[in-house]
Amino acid sequence: MSSILRFCGPLSLRAISVKASQAFKVNPVNFKRFQSHDVNTNVLKDVMLFKYENPRFFKFMNIFGISQFCFWNYLAHFSYTTLRDAPVDKSVAEDENTAWFEKINLGDNKFRNSISIFCFLIGYGVLAISWMYTLRSVRFLVLRKGGREISFVTYTPFGKNRILNVPMNCISAQEARQAARSQLPLKVKNKNFFYILDMRGEFLNTKLFDYTAGLKRKLN
Repeated sequence: MSSILRFCGPLSLRAISVKASQAFKVNPVNFKRFQSHDVNTNVLKDVMLFKYENPRFFKFMNIFGISQFCFWNYLAHFSYTTLRDAPVDKSVAEDENTAWFEKINLGDNKFRNSISIFCFLIGYGVLAISWMYTLRSVRFLVLRKGGREISFVTYTPFGKNRILNVPMNCISAQEARQAARSQLPLKVKNKNFFYILDMRGEFLNTKLFDYTAGLKRKLN
């Protein structure tokens, strides 16, 4: 009799554990559905979802971009106006002991124009990158009254704020807030570049963010 009880005991425990595991698999799904519907995105007033206050960084970055633009443009102008056409003698060019840079006539049109254009593009590129990064860095993210629009308040190169109102269905997060490390990019429909949320900022209402701007959507 004792041997029968010993054999039946583990079987009954296994049956109970299987039922418990099946119930556990079903319940979380129902809980998640209830939780998502429980979040009311139809807010009665404007709600700030995210803020990142670092105006000093963007100020210095744009000063750097403008100074680089001025420097490289001056260098381009200097190269174009100062370099003179000075052909290299044949004997000097054919001499093996002559350094390679001594064989080049920098005043020739192809070299002079190339150097000038190259310098201008470097300055313009540095300025464009610094301005684009500034204009795409989100300072405040605000859920508008009614929950149908979100306002992107971004930095600008000259210190003022720039506001862009976007419908909710035109925003898509590229990754989950919990998975983002240094930056969380948000895609806005018909915009070429991402809007960037710096993770050093503060999420003031995580639940509302996750069910509004933090969702990944298909933007047709």
